[in-house]
Amino acid sequence: MKLCRYGPAGQEKPGLIDADGAIRDLSGVVPDIDPTQLSRDALARLAAIVPATLPAAPAGARYGVPVKGIGKIVAIGLNYEDHAIESNLPIPTEPVMFMKALSSLNGPNDDVMLPKDATHGDWEVELGVIIGRTCRYVEETQALDHVAGYVLANDVSERFNQKQRGSQWSKGKGHDTFCPVGPWLVTPDEVGDPQALDMFLDVNGARMQTGNTRTMIFNVAQIISYLSRFVTLYPGDLIITGTPPGVGEGKKPDAVYLKAGDTMRLGITGLGEQTQNVVAWRDLGEGVPA
Repeated sequence: MKLCRYGPAGQEKPGLIDADGAIRDLSGVVPDIDPTQLSRDALARLAAIVPATLPAAPAGARYGVPVKGIGKIVAIGLNYEDHAIESNLPIPTEPVMFMKALSSLNGPNDDVMLPKDATHGDWEVELGVIIGRTCRYVEETQALDHVAGYVLANDVSERFNQKQRGSQWSKGKGHDTFCPVGPWLVTPDEVGDPQALDMFLDVNGARMQTGNTRTMIFNVAQIISYLSRFVTLYPGDLIITGTPPGVGEGKKPDAVYLKAGDTMRLGITGLGEQTQNVVAWRDLGEGVPA
């Protein structure tokens, strides 16, 4: 099953994707796709709905972040050996853990806005995991039972802020719009093995990243179990699991960084695709982030 949220930013409605790839409106069934809808029982109720009985959403509707009320974003760095090498950093012996700000969440096809005075904007296609059951000290053998579904994510980064302003990676990871998620939350039964998913990312039509989740250093079950020793994972929490090689920082002979006017396109098998235009910084005021 594929679940989504669609509509203008800040006014999204819950949706379900039918067999033809069209959005069906779930707002007459549930108020939203939020942590209360991520338990096994709640997902089973949604899975029992015949999509044809639901109203069709308007054609071309905007996708929002597929889960409302994400409580935290926990990210894993350097989780592909080739990416650690291209980053000139040691291959981890334990998962590298950092947090992305909730204010970085962004619709999958919304503009990505470079921060003010940005010089080293970069891309990272990643498998995201949405937690469905509370996790504390979960064993690896039970870890995947706590997954509500999987999402496509782009861990956009400003490398100078990440690496040249001390050791706190979150400085370069949490800028507004730096965590596009979606278009869908895909339930585990439809995804199958999360360690067998192809990944890609293009910039301006040129392939930059090609990978597969089988080459993770730490697999999804290991990541969930490990994280649950340090932070309690609640329904709706998002884990992003690392990126394969091919980031701009690692390009040879010269690094390539994002600039206003660039376009990123990325995807993971079964989880859909995203397309983002890169724009220069602008004051977002008090409204919903762009």
